[in-house]
Amino acid sequence: MAIYHFSAKVIGRGAGRSAVAAAAYRAAERLHDERLGRAHDFTAKAGVVHSEILAPEGAPERWRDRATLWNEVEAGERRRDAQLARDVEIALPRELSRAEAVALARDFVAEQFVSRGMVADLNVHWGVGRDGEAQPHAHVMLTMRRVEGDGFGPKERDWNGTELLVGWRERWADMANQRLAELGHEVRIDHRSLAAQGIALEPQGKVGPAGERRAERGEDAERRAEHDAIARRNGERIAADPNVALDAITRGQSTFTRQDLARFVSRHTDGAGQFASVMAKVEASPEVVRLGQDGRGRERFTTRDMLAVEQRMEDAAAALARSPKHLVERVVAERTVRSAEVRGMRLGDEQRAAVRHVTGGTDLALVVGYAGTGKSAMLGVARQAWEDAGYRVRGAALSGIAAEGLAAGSGIQSRTLASLEWGWKEGREGDRLTKRAERRLLYGQREG
Repeated sequence: MAIYHFSAKVIGRGAGRSAVAAAAYRAAERLHDERLGRAHDFTAKAGVVHSEILAPEGAPERWRDRATLWNEVEAGERRRDAQLARDVEIALPRELSRAEAVALARDFVAEQFVSRGMVADLNVHWGVGRDGEAQPHAHVMLTMRRVEGDGFGPKERDWNGTELLVGWRERWADMANQRLAELGHEVRIDHRSLAAQGIALEPQGKVGPAGERRAERGEDAERRAEHDAIARRNGERIAADPNVALDAITRGQSTFTRQDLARFVSRHTDGAGQFASVMAKVEASPEVVRLGQDGRGRERFTTRDMLAVEQRMEDAAAALARSPKHLVERVVAERTVRSAEVRGMRLGDEQRAAVRHVTGGTDLALVVGYAGTGKSAMLGVARQAWEDAGYRVRGAALSGIAAEGLAAGSGIQSRTLASLEWGWKEGREGDRLTKRAERRLLYGQREG
C-alpha cells in the first residue's frame, strides 16, 4: 500500500555538515572532501539501486562527476553557516517495480527541479522496514545557485519559497497517482495532512532504516519514544473505532487486501501485542465486506460505506445519462465551431465530433484522449457554445496542476474538487449553483 512522504530540508555548514559527505552517504560511494582534506567512505552501505546526476542544459559536463560537483559547491561557499544544498526525500510507491519507480523519480526531478535550473543528485534506495516490506524512497540533493557560464552564479532566492514547496508536494502526488493509474494500480496517495483528509489519527514522523539503527544504539531515544507514543495512541483510537482505519484505507483505494490492512495497522500501532489486538478488531468489524479473490489470487475486501458511495455514483451517473437539460442546439454549436475557425482555430474531425458529443447529448458525456491531442482546445470551443446558450461553465479537476492546465487550454474557470467542496461547505456566494444549472466539467489527463 503506497504511502505519502515528501520532506525538504537544507544541508548547512552551520550544523557541522558537509555536502560531499551527504552525497557520499546517499550514493553509497567514497568521495574525497577537499575542504576537510579527508575521504567519506560509505561503500559498505546497501540498498542503493540507482544513482544519477541530472543537470540543466548548458551545465558543465564535469558536474556529472559527484565529487567534482559537491566539492565545487563547498568551495563556492565562504560563510561558516553557509547553506550548501537542499535535501528532498520522497517515498516511492512500493506497488511499482524498481525500474518504474526510478523512471517516476527521474521524471519528477527533471520536471520540477532541473527545469528550474537546479543540478539534482538523485539516489533511489530500496530499503526494508521493520515489517519486512520494501521501503523504496528517493533522496534528491539540489544545488542552491543557478548555473552561470562555466560555474555557479548567485543563489536563487525564489527556490526557497513556501509556495514552491507546496507545489512540489502536490505535484508529486499528482504524478505518482497518474503513473499508478497508467500501470493498472488502484491505490492512490494524498499530499494533504491527515486532518485535511478528515482522518482522526495523529501524524507520525518518519523513522527510516538509519533512524532504526540509531534507536538500537540508544541514540535519538527521545524522538523514537515520541514516535512510539503516537503510534500507541493511534492504535488505541483504531481499537475503539475500527472505522477510523477502514475509512483511511479506502480514501486511497476502494478495495484492499489483508496485507494492505496489516501494513496500515502496523504503521499505527506500537509493538506486536497491540498490532495483533487492533488487527483482530478491525477484521471483525461488520463494516468489512469480503469481495472474493482478485486476478492474482489475493482475497480482497471493501467496506459497506464504500459500496454505498459507489452505488450513489452509479445512480447519479445513470440519472445524468438520461437527462438532456443542458444540451445546446446543434445550429448554435456549429455556429460556434465556424466562428472559432474564422479566428484561426482549425479543428480536426475528431475534435468536431467531440464538440457535438459534449454539447448536444445528455448531461453525462465522456471524452478520452491522450495528452496533446487537442482536448483542451476542443473544450474551449464547447465552452463558447455553452456560454452562447446561456450557461455558466466551470471546470473541476483532481489536482491543482490539472485545473491550471484546463483553464489555460480552454479558458474555462477551473478549480480542484477539494476547493469546490470547501466553498460549498462554507456557503461562499461565488461557488453556489444558480437557478439555471451550470454545466460542470470534470477534467482528467491520460498520458501516453
